[in-house]
Amino acid sequence: MDFHLDTSSFTADRAWGSRLIGEVDGVTVKLHWTDSPYKWHVNDGPEVFVVLAGSVDMHYREGEAEKVQRLEAGQIFHAGEGDAHVAHPIGKARVLVIERKDSV
Repeated sequence: MDFHLDTSSFTADRAWGSRLIGEVDGVTVKLHWTDSPYKWHVNDGPEVFVVLAGSVDMHYREGEAEKVQRLEAGQIFHAGEGDAHVAHPIGKARVLVIERKDSV
């Protein structure tokens, strides 16, 4: 089965709405659209976050310090298991998220 998706036209009816691209060995690949921040969270496994369009400020904690990394299209953020983080898009953004199925 062939699958083709033009990510440049993908939108959702709510912030962080997504479309499942596929699943491989218990890991999901989802395309997300958003125009507002997510929430602080800690995944129960690693997460890879790839900005496809737009810009996203990724807030994360190192010890007690909060840090921010600006991600532009084509850049990647890796959150390890237990890493607290939250994504804040600058305007609208499309993001590919790869994480364990049913990850919190």
